[in-house]
Amino acid sequence: MLKFLKSIFGSAPDNQITLTFAEIPAWLDEREKAALDRVSAEVQEPMNNIRNAAANLQLIVNNLNGADQDPETHPKIKSIAKNSLPLFLRAMNTSLAKEFPEEPEAFYTTAVECVKGCLNAVRGQGRYLAVAFPDEMKATRTGIDAIGREINAMTKALGTFKTEMSGIQGARAAYAAVLDARSDLERSFGKEERIKTRIAELTGNLEKVSAEATRLSADPSLVALESVRAQYAELAKQRDSFLRNYASLTMTASHVFRKAEKIAIKKNLTKEVHALKDAMTLLSDHEVASPAAIVQALDSACPVVNKMVEDGDILLKNKEERAAFSDAKNFSVEVCVLCTQYHDLEKQCREAEEALLSHPVVTRQRSLEREKEQLDGMRLHEETEHQDLLLWRSKLKSSVPLLEEELVKKLKMISGETVQFQINEPARG
Repeated sequence: MLKFLKSIFGSAPDNQITLTFAEIPAWLDEREKAALDRVSAEVQEPMNNIRNAAANLQLIVNNLNGADQDPETHPKIKSIAKNSLPLFLRAMNTSLAKEFPEEPEAFYTTAVECVKGCLNAVRGQGRYLAVAFPDEMKATRTGIDAIGREINAMTKALGTFKTEMSGIQGARAAYAAVLDARSDLERSFGKEERIKTRIAELTGNLEKVSAEATRLSADPSLVALESVRAQYAELAKQRDSFLRNYASLTMTASHVFRKAEKIAIKKNLTKEVHALKDAMTLLSDHEVASPAAIVQALDSACPVVNKMVEDGDILLKNKEERAAFSDAKNFSVEVCVLCTQYHDLEKQCREAEEALLSHPVVTRQRSLEREKEQLDGMRLHEETEHQDLLLWRSKLKSSVPLLEEELVKKLKMISGETVQFQINEPARG
């Protein structure tokens, strides 16, 4: 809790009200009750007068139902009045039949509706009756005016009451805003403690993982794996060397095959085109082909190239191309040997790698690495959430004094300038 207020207006001992923050709602309830009591007392007489005036107006309307028209009225007007009278009476009776509630504001609304209805009747069908029933219509307007005057008497009292109630409701909303802010601040400390606990738990688990990883790194059984690692590294080096040689030869062959394919397409050599395409597809695959497949593809495609070289359709531009196709049979054998050696080394590498990865200590080390990565991510998330919480709380703390000032301002407007509040609350954080 923050210190809400120490003194607002300066010293005024004779008019000072001392409230704790928790006492404000009850104080506002008292102000509301006082406002209700005051408005009820102020409007009681006008309300009674309106009821009496409405009852009197009802008698006037009832008398009009059996009244005789002025004998000097023109026959045409008499006819119009005769037809208008039932409509006028119905409208007046409908308006006067409204039941007046006891609650002042609801009473006021009903009274206004009653007067509006009566005035509409007078200005409507009633205007045809003013000549035929001059006295009765004059009495009707007087009765309506009597209700209107009492409504005017209520207007000021209810206006003051509404202003007071608006201030009280505004103060309640301001109080709720301060209360919510303080409650959010208080809850944030509990949330922070929970986050810190989770961070501590995650840190402890990370320390355990690190300790076990350190212990495993010194495990005697790992020494025996060094020779396997060295063997694997040497095998991988040889495998990669064969792979580079294979890639170099097949790239050279594919380049020549591509030139040959264009020539074969122009000459409509369908069989030769298929042979060249099959060879290029095999050689360009990211997986090294099997020796048998290589031999078959080159035995079909190389003679096509050799024939085009002999015919002068293809010129071998560099020593690599000439080395490859000067002796197609030897080239096929060389590529086949590379494939065989590569696949053999690939198998040995895979077996050595599996031996390394299946070792229980290595397996556990990998498991610890995954666990550490997961724990690091979880801790980072919690630390980020903690920083976000601190930033949010800092902003909320800075907003509380402004909310408190707004509440004090509204309380001052309700209580009056000579009244002071002294609200002391312990602050946390």
